[in-house]
Amino acid sequence: MAYLLVFVGGGMGAICRHFINTLFGRLFGTSFPYHTFFINVTGSIVMGLIAGYLAFKGGSSQHARLFIMTGILGGYTTFSAFSLDAALLYERGAVGLAVVYVLGSVVLALAGLFAGMALVRALT
Repeated sequence: MAYLLVFVGGGMGAICRHFINTLFGRLFGTSFPYHTFFINVTGSIVMGLIAGYLAFKGGSSQHARLFIMTGILGGYTTFSAFSLDAALLYERGAVGLAVVYVLGSVVLALAGLFAGMALVRALT
């Protein structure tokens, strides 16, 4: 059941992401990634609202969390999960680890992307 909830939620989130990608491309053009910027910020805000609610009010089932947080938000943007993980490290007092996580994720993700593109260029 958990996998089905994540699957369905992920599909819904991906549909929302595609809709925003298309809409923002038409409204603002493609010279700046407004769509990704908007998705990352709004996904993180929603993740913060849900995480804050669950932390202070509780009462949500594991299935609801899987459907909304892992499924919908995971399909919409993984940046929201990244933001939550960084915030949790910070709030636990692991500021150094939070900085390493944020900088390491960004730097290594960009390096990996460039390395992958370079490899494809070299092989083609």
